[in-house]
Amino acid sequence: MGVKVLKTPFRSPQANSYCERLIGSIRREGLDYLIPISESRQRKTLNVWKAHYNQNRPHSSLGPGLPEPGHSSPVPIQKQRHQLQEGYRVKSKAILGGLHHGYWLEEIAA
Repeated sequence: MGVKVLKTPFRSPQANSYCERLIGSIRREGLDYLIPISESRQRKTLNVWKAHYNQNRPHSSLGPGLPEPGHSSPVPIQKQRHQLQEGYRVKSKAILGGLHHGYWLEEIAA
């Protein structure tokens, strides 16, 4: 698989802070509220969470942006910050049984 084992110093959490942050996010956002029944079910849950994390969830390091926008519809330029442009509506999709939600803009069909 091409995975290399890197040994970190004993009792030094700063040495692997990125890994600790990711594992903590997985636990807090994806696994703390679900009871894993089998390994295959937990893998499916992690795959759904991974897609949500990379496509729907805003990341603070990117400002208000998303890493990989999941929906290809262009976002209209807004004149005012908290107002939807005419002809668009907000759509949502429940993720992990409603634990999280993904949102996007959709054009209203005429």
